[in-house]
Amino acid sequence: QVQLVESGGGLVQAGESLRLSCTVSGGFVSSYHMAWYRQAPGKEREFVAIITSSGQRISYVDSVKGRFLISRDNAKNTVYLQMNSLKPEDAAVYYCNAGYKFLTEGDYWGQGTQVTVSS
Repeated sequence: QVQLVESGGGLVQAGESLRLSCTVSGGFVSSYHMAWYRQAPGKEREFVAIITSSGQRISYVDSVKGRFLISRDNAKNTVYLQMNSLKPEDAAVYYCNAGYKFLTEGDYWGQGTQVTVSS
């Protein structure tokens, strides 16, 4: 049973940084395209970033390009989302996702980690 566990969320001020982590158990992070999604209150879940299983393709939603960086450490079975220059509109619950198709929601989800950004 593949499980994803996110960590690293919290409360920061606008302009500050956070790094989210997603650790995979019951499987190998290198087997999946790993993505981050987010959902703010009253809004639909939104794609944020994805990194392929090979690490050779990465994609971001336009609103985070140049500020967020997705990476993976296969030895730690973990994928990261480095979030810099955070804005109040980045506040949401961030979810880790694992799947087999690029830019398509995968079958496996974490429980989410809350990111709050004060202005």
